[in-house]
Amino acid sequence: MQEISMDVESLYKDHLSQVQHRYEKALASCGCSGVLIPSGTLKYGFLDDHPYPFKVNPHFKTWLPIDDNDDSFILMRAGEKPLLLFNQRQDYWHKPASDPDGFWVAQWEIQAIRSLSDASNRIGDPGSLAFIGEETGLARDWGIAQINPQNLLSEIHYHRAYKTDYEIACLQIANNIAVSGHRVAEEAFRMGCSEFEIQHRYLAAIAHREKETPYSGIVALNEHGAILHYQYYEKQAPATIYSLLIDAGANKNGYAADITRTYAVGNGLFQDLIDAVNTQQLAIIDEIRPGLNYADLNEKMHLRLAGVLRDFKIVNMNEESMVESNLTFTFFPHGLGHLLGLQTHDVAGLQKSADGDEKAAPEKYPALRLTRTVENRQVFTIEPGLYFIPMLLNRLRQSTHARQVNWQLIEELIPCGGIRIEDNIAMLDDGPVNLTRNAFDAQLT
Repeated sequence: MQEISMDVESLYKDHLSQVQHRYEKALASCGCSGVLIPSGTLKYGFLDDHPYPFKVNPHFKTWLPIDDNDDSFILMRAGEKPLLLFNQRQDYWHKPASDPDGFWVAQWEIQAIRSLSDASNRIGDPGSLAFIGEETGLARDWGIAQINPQNLLSEIHYHRAYKTDYEIACLQIANNIAVSGHRVAEEAFRMGCSEFEIQHRYLAAIAHREKETPYSGIVALNEHGAILHYQYYEKQAPATIYSLLIDAGANKNGYAADITRTYAVGNGLFQDLIDAVNTQQLAIIDEIRPGLNYADLNEKMHLRLAGVLRDFKIVNMNEESMVESNLTFTFFPHGLGHLLGLQTHDVAGLQKSADGDEKAAPEKYPALRLTRTVENRQVFTIEPGLYFIPMLLNRLRQSTHARQVNWQLIEELIPCGGIRIEDNIAMLDDGPVNLTRNAFDAQLT
């Protein structure tokens, strides 16, 4: 297990310096001397006075670990200490935000604001600023001309793939938190709990409200594991439980862990398949080196999963033929992984350069979210799957390869849904560091 410093307090100052340097360099390309970044604003339900759960602008939390304060702003001008306009609106319906506190505040100038008009009076010359956020109407009203300029966003997004030591520390801690929840979730599954019960035990274990998690967790019993983004939590457990697929993360200072595990209720065919996918997942991680294109890694994973299908006599074809004919897509229809960081599916996974040029996903694998060349300081997921999805299997039944498929075995596996094993990988010193396995190993000691 490779040690990663998790002293976020000592790492933050250098992180902030690197972020400011990146933004200053990118701002020069669009002729701006500064940038205004809103945290975001509350959005209300139609004909209602209750807002949707607040999600902070990821550009805002690049700079500092605040993800729960709407209508705040970061103002950064080249060569100056960054300014936080911190919303502390006063009313008697809601508790005002407490004064900012923590390891990061010494690096900032902080001014309290009570309203949007208060903020507009603090930004100085708006014509020299770029604006990055959803509130484009507000930016226009304030006289900001450069609103989400694409050349600025392309450069910032491209370089966001290269993580600072602070960011890697936050990602490791997020993994540690999430793994504590995954352990509790497995225990709940073994006890026969429902999806709803498993989810709430998971949230209690990681001490997150549901809106604080980086994405809505997937808790899928039995055949629900074959629904890639299964979105419900059944409150009653099935009469017979075969399997659990849980895809659930955690948040640390705005950085996301994204972890999936699959469990069988006991020994047998499905557990053997889980073990085989786990073996191949670890093997593909061991192959990762700088200079390897991630799309090629995705193809290599299809070959490995084809070997699993052959070894278990699910498909009677050689691996190369399965991949060439795209038969493996039936069993593995999503991509191998994606960039990870401030967002679960982080930006710029398809960018070839800071100019914004993109390399599209291969035609065979349209769901692949990452086609960049692997480089040091990137963090991404590796999440192979093997699913028994009735809709895709029905298409396979109509294909010329149907006779090579062991349909009796597939019918036995359909009630188990599917398998996904997902780890978070940081590329450091020319090799992969498995943040997720680090966390699991640490909790065993």
